[in-house]
Amino acid sequence: MALLIAQLIVAYLLGSISGSLVLGRLRGVDIRTQGSGNAGGTNALRVAGWRFALGVVVIDVGKGALAAWLGAVAIAGFAAPAWWSAPLLAPCACGFAAVLGHCWPVYFGFRGGKGAGTAVGAVLVMAPLVAGLMFTVWVAVIAAFRYVGFATVIAALAFPLSLWLLDRLGHPHPQALGTFALAIAALILFTHRANLRRMARGEEPRIGRAARSP
Repeated sequence: MALLIAQLIVAYLLGSISGSLVLGRLRGVDIRTQGSGNAGGTNALRVAGWRFALGVVVIDVGKGALAAWLGAVAIAGFAAPAWWSAPLLAPCACGFAAVLGHCWPVYFGFRGGKGAGTAVGAVLVMAPLVAGLMFTVWVAVIAAFRYVGFATVIAALAFPLSLWLLDRLGHPHPQALGTFALAIAALILFTHRANLRRMARGEEPRIGRAARSP
């Protein structure tokens, strides 16, 4: 049990390495004090430009992928209870712990981002086809509505839906991945609740257009 707890702690600590806050400290800026106040890629793009935002996305996606990968490697290299060795259970648990670390990072006063990039990194390791479907949905929704937050929520909801469709087409998924998908969809809805409220009021900024005054 100590090994399992250690895996989750390491994954959470990995997730707590916030790309925007680490890079921001190197540049002497805390993007949580500017723009939307969120420590994620979208606010990084608005506040500091595409190069800074690209670095943020690479770190945030990478740490989610690394956390899921470490969960899989630990199962292969160490003894673990049979229930923990269920298909994708350890990678899913470690991936979710990393997402929680991103949203509530221990290194930065538990004020982090919204978890989408880190979640995508974990999905890339465990179900790359589904990650591609989610990205396609995200791009399509942005093209149609130009709301990044709304597109992220729809892409997160597409995660469990994609698994269900693949299952119906004869490509079943492990139960752990289905649970992970539902948990990620619920968490992304929660972390983007302010975006959805602003969108309903017409105050959410669109790509290429300033927000309307309330």
